[in-house]
Amino acid sequence: MSAQDRLTDGLYGLGWSTVKKLPEPAAVRLGRTIADLSWKQRGKGVRRLESNYARVVPGASPERLAELSRAGMRSYLRYWMESFRLPAWSKERIRDGFDVKDLHYLTEGLAAGKGVVLALPHLANWDLAGAWVTTTLGIPFTTVAERLKPETLYDRFVAYREGLGMEVLPHSGGSAFGTLARRLREGGLVCLVADRDLSASGVEVDFFGDTARMPAGPALLAQQTGALLLPVTLWYDDSPVMRGRIHPPVEVPEPGTRAEKTSVMTQALADAFATGIADHPEDWHMLQRLWLADLDPAKGST
Repeated sequence: MSAQDRLTDGLYGLGWSTVKKLPEPAAVRLGRTIADLSWKQRGKGVRRLESNYARVVPGASPERLAELSRAGMRSYLRYWMESFRLPAWSKERIRDGFDVKDLHYLTEGLAAGKGVVLALPHLANWDLAGAWVTTTLGIPFTTVAERLKPETLYDRFVAYREGLGMEVLPHSGGSAFGTLARRLREGGLVCLVADRDLSASGVEVDFFGDTARMPAGPALLAQQTGALLLPVTLWYDDSPVMRGRIHPPVEVPEPGTRAEKTSVMTQALADAFATGIADHPEDWHMLQRLWLADLDPAKGST
């Protein structure tokens, strides 16, 4: 392991071992302090966040974009402070830390025995939402994690999420899709973060007026298993409680090839994601390139 990898792994380990022991007000202050320092340094991630917000809020002035990126970094560090502390939260703290609208879409879908796919963008804290599902609702679920470098850091994330009651599969390796399909056919729940394609073979969608690529997995799973596909959006307000909404099901189109159906369904997910992101842009933690024009230097990336 390189020195950089050891440092990265050590910092995350320090976060999970130390931050979770802090009183909650102290953790909140620490997160805000780190966020503001990062924002002032205007590193690559902050600049990319601001660039992405410029697409979400067209016509925003430089001053408005700076305000958004500062709020975005505070939201992002709130996510991290919560995540470091989640393993130490009581069931009551998790229960009281999340409020979701239209939960009936999920509970009725599972009661029907069809299996349910929840698809989310990188909004607010999906780990908290997942912990709420496993502890407050008592519903286990399966998800997929991107393989991180170093491997020890990936192992930390897997252990962390498994400790919250999630079954975690590696994104790479090829066997994840089959396992997810089996869980759904058994009437289970699958949760996938689905606003950024990691395979370069995703589905092109119109997203805030330009072309992006999102993973085909949620739509393909729904088609192949008969599971209900539900978009979910999350956001923070000024309280300690995270808010969420489960959107109406994305239906499988009757006509068309599998690829055509997948395209229509993934666009429907993108539209639901865009609704939540437009309402709460500062809670969208997209510090990476997303749109094809930004991914391809020939198309004018910055």
